[in-house]
Amino acid sequence: MTKVADAQTYLDETPDRAPSAAKTPSNPRRARLFAGLAGAVAIASVGAWGYEHFVADRHVVTDNAYVGANLAQVTPQIGAPVAQVLVDDTQTVKRGDVLVRLDDTDARIAVAQAEAQLAQTERKVRGLMATGSGLTAMIASRAADQARADAQLASAQADLDKARIDLDRRQALVASGSVSGEELTSARSAYASALANVKSAQAARAQAAANRMSATGDRDANSALIVDTTVDTNPEVLAARATLDQARVNLERTVIRAPVDGVVSKRQVQVGQRVQAGQTLMTIAPLQAAYVDANFKEVQLAHVRPGQPVTLTSDLYGDDVTFTGHVVGFAGGTGSAFAVVPAQNATGNWIKVVQRLPVRIALDPAQLARHPLQVGLSMTADIAVKN
Repeated sequence: MTKVADAQTYLDETPDRAPSAAKTPSNPRRARLFAGLAGAVAIASVGAWGYEHFVADRHVVTDNAYVGANLAQVTPQIGAPVAQVLVDDTQTVKRGDVLVRLDDTDARIAVAQAEAQLAQTERKVRGLMATGSGLTAMIASRAADQARADAQLASAQADLDKARIDLDRRQALVASGSVSGEELTSARSAYASALANVKSAQAARAQAAANRMSATGDRDANSALIVDTTVDTNPEVLAARATLDQARVNLERTVIRAPVDGVVSKRQVQVGQRVQAGQTLMTIAPLQAAYVDANFKEVQLAHVRPGQPVTLTSDLYGDDVTFTGHVVGFAGGTGSAFAVVPAQNATGNWIKVVQRLPVRIALDPAQLARHPLQVGLSMTADIAVKN
C-alpha cells in the first residue's frame, strides 16, 4: 500500500508532465523556410512562363552558324607560261588589279598574223569588185566575137550555096559536052571548100557562144561573192576581222586581273609555271560582301520568314561586338540531303535525327567594314521571329 500511495502522490505532484510530452513544440524558422521555398518555386514558374512567352517564343537562336562569301576563282582563259605573279596570300586587292602576267610572245605573233590576214582579205575583196567590171567588159567582148562568128557563118553559108549552084549547073551540062571535066572538078572543089568553111564557121560560132556563157558564169560567180556588200561588210573581211579581234582579246588575257574586291587566298601559281585555260591560280574572298549561313533545327523554323531581323555575335570579337542582319532565305535542302554520302533512311535500322536547314543571313556592310569577318568563322545567330 505504501508503493501505491507514493505513486499516487507523484502523479498528483506532476499533473502536467504527461500532456506536455504529447504536444509538438512550434518551429517558426522551419515555417519560414517552407514559405520561402514555395515563393521561389512560384517566382521561378512565373519567370519561366514569362521567358517562354515574351522571350523564347519570339526568338530562335543557334550557335551552328558560320561566315561565308561567294569566293571568286581566278583562272586563266588561255594557256601560256607565267611571267610574273604580283600578289600573295592575305593581300587585299581591288577589282581590276593585276594579279598575274603571262608570257605574251605567242599572243603578239597571233595578232600580227591576224592583221596580215585581214589586210590580204581586204585586198582580195577589192580585187573581186574590180574583177566584176572586167568580167562585164569581157562578156561584151565575147558577145562581139559571137556576132562576128555569126556573120562569118552566114558568109560561109552563102559561099556554100553559090558553090552548090555552080556544081549543080556544071553537072547538068556535062552530058551535053558544054562543060569540060576540069571545070566540073573545080566546081566540086569549090563546093567542098565552101562546105568546110561553113563547118568551121559553125564551130567558131559555137566556141564564141561558149566563151560568152563562160564569161557570164564567171561574172555571176564573182557577183555572188560581192553582191550587196562593201569591202568592210564582206563576209570574208568580217571573218578575218573577227580572227584579229580574238587574237587581240587573247593578248589582253595574258594580263590576269582581279574580278572582285577581296583578299587573296590559296595562291597556287608560280613564276615559270605553264598554266592551262581553266586552271585555278588563286581564290579571292570578297569579305566586304560576307554573309552567314545559320544551321537551325527544323523544329525552330516554323515562324522564321525572309526579312526578319537577326542579331549576331562572333567568337572572334565576343559579345562586345554585335552584328545586325536579316534573313535572306532558306536553302533548298538540309545538309544531309546534299551530303556526299546521304543518309539511307529507307533501311531497317532507322533512327530519327533532327535535321538542320541552312538559313542565309545578310550582314550590314557598314558593320563589316568596321569589324571584318573571315570566311568560316563561327557565329551565334538570334532571329526575332515575332515583333
